[in-house]
Amino acid sequence: MISKLFPAGDWIKNYKKKDLKSDFIAGVTLAAYGIPVSLAYATLAGLPPQYGIYGYLIGGLFYALFGTSKQLAIGPTSAISLLVGTTVAGMANGDVERWSEIASLTALVFAVMAIIAYVLRLSGIINFISETVLVGFKAGAAITIGLTQLPKLFGVEGGGDNFLDRVITLFHQIPNMNTAVFIFGIIAILILIIGEKIAPQLPVAILVVIFSIILVSTTSLQDAEFKTVGVIPTGLPEFHLPSLRIRDVQGVLPLAMACFLLSYIESVSAGRTLGQKNGYVINPRQELLALGVANAAVSFAHGYPVAGGLSQSAVNDAAGAKTPLSLLFASTAIACCLLFLTGYLQNLPNVILAAIVLVAIRGLFDWKEIKHLYKVNKQEFCVVMIALAGVLIWGILAGVLLATLVTLLLLLKAASKPHVAFLGRVPGTRIYTDLQRHPDNEKTENILIVRIESSIFYFNAEYIKERILEKIYSEPNSLKIVILDLNSSPRIDIAGARFLKNLFVDLQTKDITLKIAEARSDVRDSLRAENLEILFGHISRSVSVDDLVQRSRHE
Repeated sequence: MISKLFPAGDWIKNYKKKDLKSDFIAGVTLAAYGIPVSLAYATLAGLPPQYGIYGYLIGGLFYALFGTSKQLAIGPTSAISLLVGTTVAGMANGDVERWSEIASLTALVFAVMAIIAYVLRLSGIINFISETVLVGFKAGAAITIGLTQLPKLFGVEGGGDNFLDRVITLFHQIPNMNTAVFIFGIIAILILIIGEKIAPQLPVAILVVIFSIILVSTTSLQDAEFKTVGVIPTGLPEFHLPSLRIRDVQGVLPLAMACFLLSYIESVSAGRTLGQKNGYVINPRQELLALGVANAAVSFAHGYPVAGGLSQSAVNDAAGAKTPLSLLFASTAIACCLLFLTGYLQNLPNVILAAIVLVAIRGLFDWKEIKHLYKVNKQEFCVVMIALAGVLIWGILAGVLLATLVTLLLLLKAASKPHVAFLGRVPGTRIYTDLQRHPDNEKTENILIVRIESSIFYFNAEYIKERILEKIYSEPNSLKIVILDLNSSPRIDIAGARFLKNLFVDLQTKDITLKIAEARSDVRDSLRAENLEILFGHISRSVSVDDLVQRSRHE
């Protein structure tokens, strides 16, 4: 029981000394990557830069104790940062202290939701958000994040409350852009992209940060009106509960839920990818507890919601991380920076943070996948566009909720209108397949064979009945038998069982016999519980469609 709650016990007990060097290098590399990125993401969230660093410092530390991924790195992500920034803006009314308290409260509520989901075994929640919806949501988030950073790149104020306002405002301000800032930012972007391609193992971002601070501090660039990060408090965060309560902040619950969904989906997806690459399997349910504990700890340290991002995790993995000990080394390195190096960060130009964000969000916009969906499935492409438009038009929080709603609607649509196949015999065999897909199959005289390709529940029973009756009415009057192949129906509820009873009675008035083939164990149990064997006779798994066809020919 203890090993399940604290997976760290297993990797600590079985730790190999030869992995120590790899984990140490990976941890230091992750810290070098995480510090500039977390500073940038904190500005996205509308918070002081150090709050982003706190997320890496505390989140990774606690995830290492409770998580099941060996390479997953925990910290702020671009999507969650923007989600917090754009949503909290309307709650804080410009009060910086209230802003930070709401962000910390969001992390705490997130933690409670994650732990409740862990207790109730709701890890399957990730399966309700389709990859298609996430493609659209991430694309919309990338565009929205980009628009928030472009004003910093051009050295202008920016502004606007929505996508269109931001575009128009930026367009009007571009003639007044700061050329020195713009050139500086473009050079930083090019260095980050090139460095990412030719030397992915190097912490290019931290090198860009260091050189930009030196240049702005020691050259004439300091007179070019560069806006900088400013003073970052030295020392570790002070721990305390958020002073606000849920009842004090209207809207914090949906914000926390959106952050929870985003964080869990992103973390488990990244964890599974890394696990598959390195030959192990993560535990999605334990990840709920790990994220819950990590966010609870972060909320005590002025932080805001954190997640396991694929980009930072890829850095950790590429640097050679073998176990979660790399996260402990990363937290130690970050703590040292907070204690001794924050004074050097005050001259860090905001345009460098914007460049880091703009480079980081490239992976959110999956243009190849969008083009692929357009070619192969127009419905899936429309879902992508709906999710993308939701983020751009109504904001990132509404976009998350809309994406979730679209996913559920698609599930309900698919479940309420399952495919009802009418079967014919494959020539020369005893196998029966869908006539619509295989028109050369042989129809069986006087017999209609139906396969219901889903569970039969109250919300789809009427549709299934309509499809069957519609087919029966289109058949010649010589139809004598309807065979239901239930091999593709794993479950049936009471309404579904009663639907079969009513269908039996309806067909009986037309002198048509209804028979059941290959019913699964759960379905047989449900039908027997409703006493349907009185009508159908013994319902056996071993009776195939062909058995019933052959019997009918001898009756």
